[in-house]
Amino acid sequence: MKNIRVALVSLGCAKNLVDSEIMLALLQTEGFILVTEPAAADAIIVNTCGFIDTAKEESIEKILEMARFKQASCRVLLAAGCLAQRFGTELLAEIPELDGIFGTNDVHGAAEAIRRGFVGERPALLQGEYQPPADAARLLATPSHTAYLKIADGCDNHCTYCAIPAIRGPYRSKERQAIVAEAKKLAAGGVKEVNLIAQDITLYGLDISGQLALPALLEELSEISELHWIRLLYAYPERLNKQLVEAVARLDKVCNYLDLPLQHGSDRILRRMGRKTTAKRNIILLNSLREEIPGITLRSSFIVGFPGEEEADFQALLDFLREAKLERVGFFAYSQEEGTPAARFRNQVPNELKEERVARALSLQSKIGIEKQKLLIGQKLKVMIDGRSAEDNSLLLARSAMQAPEVDGYVRLRDDDAKNGDFLQVEITGFDGYDLVGKNLNR
Repeated sequence: MKNIRVALVSLGCAKNLVDSEIMLALLQTEGFILVTEPAAADAIIVNTCGFIDTAKEESIEKILEMARFKQASCRVLLAAGCLAQRFGTELLAEIPELDGIFGTNDVHGAAEAIRRGFVGERPALLQGEYQPPADAARLLATPSHTAYLKIADGCDNHCTYCAIPAIRGPYRSKERQAIVAEAKKLAAGGVKEVNLIAQDITLYGLDISGQLALPALLEELSEISELHWIRLLYAYPERLNKQLVEAVARLDKVCNYLDLPLQHGSDRILRRMGRKTTAKRNIILLNSLREEIPGITLRSSFIVGFPGEEEADFQALLDFLREAKLERVGFFAYSQEEGTPAARFRNQVPNELKEERVARALSLQSKIGIEKQKLLIGQKLKVMIDGRSAEDNSLLLARSAMQAPEVDGYVRLRDDDAKNGDFLQVEITGFDGYDLVGKNLNR
C-alpha cells in the first residue's frame, strides 16, 4: 500500500495532542502521506476525548462529521484515544461508519489499524499499558516556538468523579533523562517555551525513585540555553511541597504560573470528591504562594453541581472564589461518568440547576477577573509573539509568562516587523475581555 494520504483530527487535552504528534511522526516514518484536509485523505483518524459528557459528544459528532468524507476519497475512518479506550468494541458496534479503533495505549498501532482497515477488517487495538520509546519522534501541531512536554501518563489520585485512571491506567513517570533529551531536541528545533503536562505533575518521579522529583527535573531543564520559558500545568495542591515552590521562585526560566485544580470551596463536597484537603488549607496555600512567588499567576478549575451539592455548598464555593481572587478560572458542570464512585452517589443535581450555578459562578469570577485585568494596566511585560489575528492581519497576538497557550487569552498589539517566537517588551494599555492590549516598547 503506497501513497496513502492520512488526515488526523485531535480533540481534547494537551496530553492527547502529544499522543497525536507521536502518531503523526510514526505514520510519516511508515511511509504514509500526511495531509491537513480530511477531504483530501484516504484515511482519517479522530483522536478522541472521553473525559466528560460534552467531550464525548464532541468526539462522536466529529466522527460522524468525518464519516461524510467516506462518500468521496476516504476509505478508512478510525477512532483513537480516550473514547476508544473507554468504550472499546461498543464504539464499533454503535457507529457502523467506523472501520476500526485503537486506544491510548496503542498509539504505535495507527499504521497497523489503517492497513487492516484497507483490507476490510475492523480492528480493535486495545492492549495493555504502553509507554512511547524515550526517543519517540513528534511532529508538532503547535506553533514551532512552543510545545507541550508530557512528563507522565495515567493517574493514581482516584478522585470519585474522574474516569482518567480507568482510561489511562496508573501513574507512570517518564525517565528524567528522556524528558531532558526530548526538551533539548525541541529546543534545537526552535521551541522556546515548554509546557510540562501530566494528569498530576506534582507526583512526578515517585513511582521511579520513591521521591517527588519535579524540582530536580526543573533544575535540568533550566540549563537548556535555548529554552526561555518552562511552564507548570496541572499541579495538585495536596502535593505541592516546599521544594517545588522554592524551585519555581528561584529558577528564572520557570514561569511564575501554576495551574492548581482546586475543584470546590465546600469541605463537605471536597470530601465526597475524594480530595485530601479543605477550603481553608487551600486559601492558606494560595496566600503562601503569592508571598513566596511575588507576581505569580494562579489558574484553577472547579466542578459545579457535584452529587449532593446543596445551595449552602455552592455558596461556600462562591465565598471561596471571593477570598481566593484567582487570576484564571474554569468551571465545569459535573458529568456523571459511568464506572466512577460519584456516578452512584445519591442526590444527583439536575442539569438545569448545574447550568444555573455555573452561570452564577462565571458571573462572579468575571468581576474578579476584570479587577485583576485593571491592575495590569501600566505594567511592562515581556511577551512572546504567537501569531497574527485571523480577523486583522496587522494585529499581533502575544502571550506573557502569565498566559498559558490556548486558555489564557492574548496580549494584542500592532507591529509589522515582529515574527512568531520573537520576544518583545510591551506596556499594557488596556484590556478587552480575557485579552490584554499592549504597546510595543522595543520601537
